[in-house]
Amino acid sequence: MDNIPFTADPAWVIGYLDDGEFDKQHVSALKKISGVNNNVLSEILGVTPKTFNSYSKDVSKIKIDTKEHILLLLSLMKKGSEVFDGQEEFNAWLRSPNVFFDNREPVAFLNTISGIKFIDSRLIAMEYGDNV
Repeated sequence: MDNIPFTADPAWVIGYLDDGEFDKQHVSALKKISGVNNNVLSEILGVTPKTFNSYSKDVSKIKIDTKEHILLLLSLMKKGSEVFDGQEEFNAWLRSPNVFFDNREPVAFLNTISGIKFIDSRLIAMEYGDNV
């Protein structure tokens, strides 16, 4: 996780994926820090649980857009942990209904890149004192 930035801009993501640095440790890290089971992660990534489980063994089968999705989720988790002073606190916030997310749980927005960016923008607002 040390090489994942708090905010992964497009140039970084493209360069990281082009350099071939993505490996099974990224999948393992996402499992570990997200605090959700493989079924939830497979839903977020839009793949079957069986396919998601195979990612832990062979990342060559992961499509490039799914790799991007995983990198952005890792970046968001890292930022959320910093904003909330801990991963467990951030994970709890992700699973709590929130008025800024139309009274839905923010985790429901993690299935798209736009949703990840929206949550990231809410984290930035919190850093500047907004009560999100």
